[in-house]
Amino acid sequence: MIRLLIADDHPIVRAGIVGLFAAEHDFDVVAEAPSGEEAIALAAAHRPEVVLMDLRMPGVGGVAATREIVAASAVRVLVFTTYEDDDQILAAIEAGASGYLLKAAPAAELLAGVRAVAAGQTVLAPSIAAQLVARAQGGKPRPHVDPAPRLTARETEILSLVADGHSNPGIAAHLMIGESTVKTHLLHVFEKLEVNDRTRAVTRALELGILPRQF
Repeated sequence: MIRLLIADDHPIVRAGIVGLFAAEHDFDVVAEAPSGEEAIALAAAHRPEVVLMDLRMPGVGGVAATREIVAASAVRVLVFTTYEDDDQILAAIEAGASGYLLKAAPAAELLAGVRAVAAGQTVLAPSIAAQLVARAQGGKPRPHVDPAPRLTARETEILSLVADGHSNPGIAAHLMIGESTVKTHLLHVFEKLEVNDRTRAVTRALELGILPRQF
């Protein structure tokens, strides 16, 4: 069972999300939070695998709550919101969120996203990924920045699949290579990009323009 905490200040929206996950056999909604403060407290009390976090809530917002939850525990946070603002997206990811989905997403995409995050994967809605690419490509060049690290074609291909939400076994099957080979390539990617996890690897690659334009 995937233990889930749902944080959203709208009671009707929250009830709908709870109902969606309650109907699935592999989820256990252990708590609901109408504010960032309660999300932090309930995450500490219940230790869910995943917190589904809205961004705009009274008091402590979703970004600040995400930062505190991630800093205090191994709980993973998936942002689930209506907001597509670039600064909000980057702030949430930099706070430690393992993914960012929009409330306009189909129910199946949300369910799959939470399962993926619980399994240690990164989840980005396609429109969010496109915004990050556009921001990375349209930003002003930084002075005195070292050249972007070079990833091999295979490393770039694997990282693109990670960004698209695929698990290591899924990538291995898709590319017809061993799962251990996938892990080795990802370790090389982490080292080259100077990051420690899949989420930051994806966002760093987007910032540097390493991922293909079509992603």
